[in-house]
Amino acid sequence: MMITETTIPAADLRRKQPRFRGMESGHRACLGCGEALAARLATEAAGPDVMIANATGCLEIFTTPWPESAWRVPWMHSLFENTGAIASGMEAALKAQGKSTKVIAMGGDGGTFDIGFQALSGMLERGHNVLYICFDNEAYMNTGIQRSSSTPHAAMTTTSPPGKERMGKRHLKKDIISIVAAHHIPYAATASVAYPSDIRKKVRRAMAVDGPTFLQIHCPCPLGWGFEGEQSIDVARLAVQTGLFPVIELERGGIAGAMPIRNPRPVTDYLKQQQRFRHLFTDDTRAKEELEHIQAIADHNIEIYELHSENKDAFDTEGIDTVRRGGMRWA
Repeated sequence: MMITETTIPAADLRRKQPRFRGMESGHRACLGCGEALAARLATEAAGPDVMIANATGCLEIFTTPWPESAWRVPWMHSLFENTGAIASGMEAALKAQGKSTKVIAMGGDGGTFDIGFQALSGMLERGHNVLYICFDNEAYMNTGIQRSSSTPHAAMTTTSPPGKERMGKRHLKKDIISIVAAHHIPYAATASVAYPSDIRKKVRRAMAVDGPTFLQIHCPCPLGWGFEGEQSIDVARLAVQTGLFPVIELERGGIAGAMPIRNPRPVTDYLKQQQRFRHLFTDDTRAKEELEHIQAIADHNIEIYELHSENKDAFDTEGIDTVRRGGMRWA
């Protein structure tokens, strides 16, 4: 019997393809790159029937050094500023041809929070059937670790060094998920590379939505943040456990779900793992003030998203499956 598109629904096909790799090994990412892991997990969950528009940035550079490519699906390099527009055009062309192939747009925080935000906003407002994935490593890592609007408060970058005038970046991290949700799109969510099953679930949910969807994945960068590559998952997990990176879901602008934090950790457990915050652990009196400020940010996130849970939950920060050293996963 000939297998047609109507014989096996696309959603069922994707569920039957857990081992599919849209991004293959052999790329040139740094050891422990959170973005490389996030891209692999996202493409595994999305399955083969996709087309990707990829903004300039680390992901584009380390996966496509000419004449090589790590991609196993149709892939297009867009500029920093126009990924949303390129993805919109791809989606419109596929729709005109009557094809159901899903378009996925990918960008880092520079190409999403900053340079590419205008095109992203237009894509969301027009209602294009595109999943936009932001791989958030909190700086312009590809061009020399400059600060972006995603860089956390008090973090050190090459353009926000600590000194007499300030203790690192003085601005707060942009709340991109709330800005995106304000476009009243069907689905938006955050995720972390420390929790792979959560990423897969959210990618598959977004793929099933007819309309614009958005996923922000927190991706630690060993080089830019200043830690050893084997610590990437530990650092990512601490960002969630402290409340500094809330893992949430939104539908039409309203909160639809959140990953509970069973045992909230102090922000110092997270910050002291990274060289970009080393100036906060000195005798400078301003350092203590900044640590208190960052803890207040985490406490505020936990309060407004109601993240703290006293009860054990199979899907909280301790119950949901995560990545452990050696590549094993368990609850």
